Amino acid sequence: MNIYKSLNEITEYIDNNLEEKINYDDLARMLGVNTYTLQRLFTMIAGLSLSEYIRKRRLSCAGYDLYEDNSKVIDVAIKYQYDNPTSFSRAFEKFHGIKPSSVTKETKLKNFPRIVFNEEIKQTTELDYEIIELDEMNLYGVSIETNNEDIGKDAPKFFEETENKYQDKYGDIVYGMITYDIEREESQKYYCLYDKEIEEFEHIIIPKSKWLRFRINSSDAKDIQDLSHKFYEEFLPSVKYNLKELPELEYYHDDITDFLVAIY
Repeated sequence: MNIYKSLNEITEYIDNNLEEKINYDDLARMLGVNTYTLQRLFTMIAGLSLSEYIRKRRLSCAGYDLYEDNSKVIDVAIKYQYDNPTSFSRAFEKFHGIKPSSVTKETKLKNFPRIVFNEEIKQTTELDYEIIELDEMNLYGVSIETNNEDIGKDAPKFFEETENKYQDKYGDIVYGMITYDIEREESQKYYCLYDKEIEEFEHIIIPKSKWLRFRINSSDAKDIQDLSHKFYEEFLPSVKYNLKELPELEYYHDDITDFLVAIY
């Protein structure tokens, strides 16, 4: 399967259905994966979430309608699947920098074009992995709120701060964990976790599951981030695994990092 060809079919389908309710299940079937896997793949490859992409395409087209056709704001709001003119106006102003009711022929509007992926990209990276089963884990730790754009710098900074603060008291950090907001389709929190009970920390229960395990001989943040990108951009599109709605884990031990992703 050429993942980029399939993604182009998805963005074409979205463009042809901006005035309709877009069902993620239909899009996922075009890739042959579940909805959660589609969302994670699109975010990592396109650089923005699927919902954000659809929102920006609709607002871009809405601006054109108001500019060219002098359409009523309420009609355009309904056309592009907004529940009411107020929420549409708020989103429109945030995107274009002007209220929809103020659009004239002199207005400068923002255009967000359809994403077209390069179908000639070759996926050649080889990643060794294992499929393992892990029993329920009881972990304890602290977290920081983050997002897709900032996690690359937020996570290593927070790891260093947590290590400096607690190492003498609790020892080495054992796991890193990234949680995702399913509705917003982006990173929500990064955790530093210990595998022993620590009363002052948040208690996290990871249920028994099957995991893909990728091992690298490094605990350097850049190496871990490179592995994560290769997983989403090259490995996952070429296999048939469906992701489970569980956090990603990084297991740090003996100057080795295990990158763990839950699957069905």
